[in-house]
Amino acid sequence: MRKKRATKRIITADPKYNDLLVSRFVNNVLERGKKHLAQSIMYDAFDIISKKVEKNPLEVFKKAVDNVSPLIEVRARRVGGATYQVPTEVRHERRTALAIRWLIGNAKERSDKSMAQRLANELMAAANGEGGAIKKKDDVHRMAEANKAFAHFRW
Repeated sequence: MRKKRATKRIITADPKYNDLLVSRFVNNVLERGKKHLAQSIMYDAFDIISKKVEKNPLEVFKKAVDNVSPLIEVRARRVGGATYQVPTEVRHERRTALAIRWLIGNAKERSDKSMAQRLANELMAAANGEGGAIKKKDDVHRMAEANKAFAHFRW
């Protein structure tokens, strides 16, 4: 191995729900170091979810992240001058990171009034198995399925 493995940072659970996944999500919503704003966006989105759906917003959130998490993805692999898209399994940490990134990215592209509203709608859609983030996951899975022939190049 050429490079040193990056050390894992220990993040603290968020103050309101005492959950690490919520804390990771808040850290990804965060822009320009404004953590308080990111937290208020997240908590407002949870309030909207609890009003619209008669469920615990934390359960809806976890279900959404679970539904969006990809199982396999393609990675570029050079073999003898040609580059192949090789399907590989996704590690659990990366799976969650991708799900969070896709949820936030698709929430930003929505055309609702506030970011909290967009995030709430995207989370509810993902929990129901629809929305942009789910489409992204399906595209990644479809790509891996299409390139299954190159699975023997896995390293």
